[in-house]
Amino acid sequence: MLGKLIDSLDDPVVAMNLVAALADPELEARLAKVAEAEGRPAADVVATIVRNFLNAASDDHWVQLIGIMNRAKDPGLAALRAILASQLPEAVA
Repeated sequence: MLGKLIDSLDDPVVAMNLVAALADPELEARLAKVAEAEGRPAADVVATIVRNFLNAASDDHWVQLIGIMNRAKDPGLAALRAILASQLPEAVA
């Protein structure tokens, strides 16, 4: 399930559809801000964040992620939300 999600991030349209499916405008705004600051497409930022998180996640992060996925109706989207929320800088008011 998570592997399929990761593979799907290679397609920018799919990656952005997944972000849209989260229905989280605040998270999308945080993503847009990072993409703009880095001069990269948002889909590229999403793929990089997810892959970097999965490559560097500690045992505690994995346990938390698995717990989030186990409680979710859609585990893949829940994982994406949790990863992006934890890795994108918080919006500054």
